[in-house]
Amino acid sequence: MSGAGPGQVLFAFVRHWSRRSPAGDHTVAEQGRLVLVTEAVHALGRRGVAATVNAVADEIGIDQSGASRLVKRATEAGYLTMRAPEADGRLRQATLTAAGHTMLDQAHAWQEQMFDQLTEGWSDQRRRAFQEAMADLMDRSYALTGHRGS
Repeated sequence: MSGAGPGQVLFAFVRHWSRRSPAGDHTVAEQGRLVLVTEAVHALGRRGVAATVNAVADEIGIDQSGASRLVKRATEAGYLTMRAPEADGRLRQATLTAAGHTMLDQAHAWQEQMFDQLTEGWSDQRRRAFQEAMADLMDRSYALTGHRGS
């Protein structure tokens, strides 16, 4: 990407990984969407935010109806459950099932393997610096958008 500024490189990287499944492989793409929505529910829970459909939609940057479909598919796949908290029976929120935690553990292991492959030949110091820089970018992104980081 010669001549591209750092912002262009960052967004090219995001676009590349957002469409990483092989062309026409709908199974991999669907699994990626299930990981996305399950990861969103997990991140919201870690931040102490109720994982309502609207919160999930906001977390992954899609409309409420799209988030509702994703939550429904992840629930049907056994990764999430929807229930009403005792404090407000009208509100429904998603939580991870044991299968959801297992799937996320596998997804996180894959993410670490990919990072290792992408940074093969890098020193530990360079890897840590990159990780810290990305974490700083995420923290700043959350601050700019009014969200709390995961």
